[in-house]
Amino acid sequence: MSSVTPSVPRKIQRALAPLFIGLAFWVVPAYSQQPDDMPPPPVTVAPVETDTVDVEGVYAGRARGSREVEVRARVDGILEERLYVEGQVVDKGNALFRIDEEPYEIALRQAEAEQANAQAAYNQANREWQRISSLYEQDAVSQRERDRALSEFELAEAQLAMAQAAVRDAERNLRYTEVEAPLAGATGLEVLPEGSLIERGTLLTSITEHDPIHVRFALPEDDAAVQRAAREARLAAGDEHEYEAELRMPDGSTYPESGTVDFTDSTIDPRTGSVTARAVFPNKEHRIVPGQFLRVKLILEQYEDAVVVDETVVSEGPEGPQVFVVDEEDKAQVRPVELGPVVDGRQIILSGLEVGERLVVNGHVALQDGMPVDVAEDQADEE
Repeated sequence: MSSVTPSVPRKIQRALAPLFIGLAFWVVPAYSQQPDDMPPPPVTVAPVETDTVDVEGVYAGRARGSREVEVRARVDGILEERLYVEGQVVDKGNALFRIDEEPYEIALRQAEAEQANAQAAYNQANREWQRISSLYEQDAVSQRERDRALSEFELAEAQLAMAQAAVRDAERNLRYTEVEAPLAGATGLEVLPEGSLIERGTLLTSITEHDPIHVRFALPEDDAAVQRAAREARLAAGDEHEYEAELRMPDGSTYPESGTVDFTDSTIDPRTGSVTARAVFPNKEHRIVPGQFLRVKLILEQYEDAVVVDETVVSEGPEGPQVFVVDEEDKAQVRPVELGPVVDGRQIILSGLEVGERLVVNGHVALQDGMPVDVAEDQADEE
């Protein structure tokens, strides 16, 4: 069974047609004029300002002694005594070990006796040479006798020099039986116990200089390039000061003494893409110990009087990064900008903005170039 849709009588259709046509002419213009009648979008503005901004980097590092030396025996013998407390800090020249000195005392006495013998032979040869040379000038002796006396004198002189050198060598060896600290620092464990027979070159202990302390760390390749360029610029300006460094301890606290970066390697490690660097810090109280894990904070670059904006106001336009400013007629204007680094949420603008311009800090998402806006000042900026 089919259904039939009731139809509108033709007379009624003809009567209503002018009404629908008029309504259409009224509605269409109304919709087309609506955007022009809408109020300008509200935006918040703040004046463009400058500030000094430090670009910082924090890097993991390990502490190392500024000097680490191995203390070795310089003569053979029996290790008789250890003269220091393991782990204590010693001064340069402090006695650390004593090696049996008796053989070296005997060797010294023997060398001194040989020196005395050589001295006597030299004195005799010298007197003979003086006598023969005087007679030779008087034509009382022959040329052969003169030459013989001269040769004996020169031989005695050489033998005396050898004997004197042997005495100095024996004195040095005797002195080396007392092993002294070559530098001030913290001592390590003894390697061999007392009573051991040692040879020249045997390792006895080690000493590490703690003040100053070195911290080695790795700079990423990009940061190293920034640091290098900034350093070259400073040198060109006549500033030869080293980079200052700040140290963070394992508990997160800041070390009270500042340091300097005294070395940056000229090559990049291909395995890590980083550059080895070293910072030096005073460590008189020995709060930092070698092997300790630390963090080094550097100011890689400093921008003085830099235009700085909140990074959220920068958008991506057809020509790259852009911001909006408001002109004197309260219309939005697009400003293409060149970006620098972002520091703590603050975007450095290298070019494209002028100090004092009214920057749109809120409400810029739907803006278009030349669009009228309803301006409100940034309350936070006014405060």
